Amino acid sequence: MSNTCRIGVGGPVGSGKTALIDALNLLKHAICGMPISYRFADYINVNCEYATLSFQFLITVPNSMEEIHATYSLSLKKVFDDTLFPSVDNGKSNAPKYKAVIFNERFAYSVYVDNKSVIPLKPLIDTSSSELAFEPKTKYDILVGKDKELEIDLIVEKKLVSAMSKSFVFSPKLLQAIKANCKDERHLFVLGSLLEYAHRCLFVFDTTSNAIISFNALPLAFSIQNNNQGTAGNIVIPMDGNGLIPESAFEIVNNVVNNMNIVLNQLVPGLTISVKKLGTELLPDSSNGLRIQMLSLKNGKEIPLCYESEGIKKIVSILQLLIVVYNRESITVAIDELDAGVFEYLLGELLRIISEKGKGQLIFTSHNLRPLETLDKSFIAFTTTNPNNRYIRLSNVKTTNNLRDFYYRDITLGEQSEEVYESTNNHEIALAFKEAGDFCGS
Repeated sequence: MSNTCRIGVGGPVGSGKTALIDALNLLKHAICGMPISYRFADYINVNCEYATLSFQFLITVPNSMEEIHATYSLSLKKVFDDTLFPSVDNGKSNAPKYKAVIFNERFAYSVYVDNKSVIPLKPLIDTSSSELAFEPKTKYDILVGKDKELEIDLIVEKKLVSAMSKSFVFSPKLLQAIKANCKDERHLFVLGSLLEYAHRCLFVFDTTSNAIISFNALPLAFSIQNNNQGTAGNIVIPMDGNGLIPESAFEIVNNVVNNMNIVLNQLVPGLTISVKKLGTELLPDSSNGLRIQMLSLKNGKEIPLCYESEGIKKIVSILQLLIVVYNRESITVAIDELDAGVFEYLLGELLRIISEKGKGQLIFTSHNLRPLETLDKSFIAFTTTNPNNRYIRLSNVKTTNNLRDFYYRDITLGEQSEEVYESTNNHEIALAFKEAGDFCGS
């Protein structure tokens, strides 16, 4: 799967930057067959019954001139559900009682050779029918056959996964049925490519990951590829000296740390990190676990990583992802608030290096405007105040323009087709501070 581009999204607080990262997180959960978070129920516009998300993929076929353009869309609706949070206090709990339910999934693809369509875009799976597992009937027969018992099982499965806030298209039962019955190699290849991409190539570092760092834990995501075999995943390591991980995971963590040190020592001269074994302990499943501590070494002094700055912890937590996105074109890394805690000059240089020679797809949000001075204008999008046209690229930007200055000017003059910043009045802000001060007795 080829994704060679970098996209930075900038804009004011509350303008929709995080929503983009959350959408990719939802995509990963859906394709991986995991339930989506109940919080997505609150992402649906209060004036709408549902929300629809659509994703496009470019899949390259090995040893072939073919390119496959795939689309996957899903709709979300907010559903009241008492089973999510059982009452333990006679119904007085303030816990959320809504969940987001996935419905009307649609998966389709087309085939291109030399940029020319040889097979037009046609739906492979459409779950909008309330009576059938999915349509079209011709594709259903090709994918899973005509077994009546299986048909009933799939209809039941469709209802079950919906109740669990999961995708039906990528549910284990449907995928197993397709694998067992489908003889069309192209259909199997396309679905398999999407599964491989979501499980091993798509990484999302969202606001939850940033919060974990603040609580002195290290969210470590990794993707390792050797001799056409690899492993990918993520692990959260407490940094207070009480980190307990499966014994089988230690070698992976240690290898990832050693690999990161190659780059870390260049980003922060003289700094390396290491993993120290503190002893063994049984895990709840009776398997062996290792208690470890993350250490940093700089200028010959070794200290627990938990005492390093938030910026160092942030760099360490995302560095392995930046390494793989630099080297592998199939990788997509989405990072919310990439600039948080990172020195802006270093941020700019990192992005410049990845934009010039990186092979994968890096998607990030930032409040810092330094990326505007280091990235090509085609790599930058901006949020607007228009909810119907939330993301735009600035127009009329010349190669000689400083994009940062150009953006500031547009905030002031409003020269784009969409407003990128809702103007504020300094006098009114000062007056508001004064009025608030009167309330405080000042």
